[in-house]
Amino acid sequence: KKKKFDNEGRILIAEYPWFLLYNIYFPNGSSKAERLTFKMEFYDAFLEHVNSQLKAGKKIIVCGDINTAHKEIDLALPDANRNKSGFLDMEREWIDKFLTLGFIDTFRVFNSEGGNYTWWEQVTRARSRNEGWRIDYFLISNNLSVNLKDAFIMPGVQGSDHCPVGIELSF
Repeated sequence: KKKKFDNEGRILIAEYPWFLLYNIYFPNGSSKAERLTFKMEFYDAFLEHVNSQLKAGKKIIVCGDINTAHKEIDLALPDANRNKSGFLDMEREWIDKFLTLGFIDTFRVFNSEGGNYTWWEQVTRARSRNEGWRIDYFLISNNLSVNLKDAFIMPGVQGSDHCPVGIELSF
């Protein structure tokens, strides 16, 4: 079942003495129904995998483009996008499930304000109006929470329709 995800090169895993780092480009589900199904299956397969790593006592960092804005605060126009992939209830519920499994949305530890986005649609020049989505995350396992010192978004960095996000850990 999981072999079908292998041919898109979506996950880089690096194992360090203190944690496992997953850098992931989660599928986008907006092009057609089959891709939304693929996205949700990818989400579930990853959840199953990472749960086994947690049960083995691993400390885990997941970073990348999750392709879903979690809460209304995470996009500029929630009402206009409620029925679009990237803000569908089932996608947002998966993030809830992931966090409940034992993860922290690092940015929200330090910032509960709206207007903080990591992606803007280029065609409509949404960045100039800051009409974006926060779809890029650093999620860490609860057993790393004592090591978390900062989490941030760098919207001033140009060159892409996304901007960098980062965290600072101390060991």
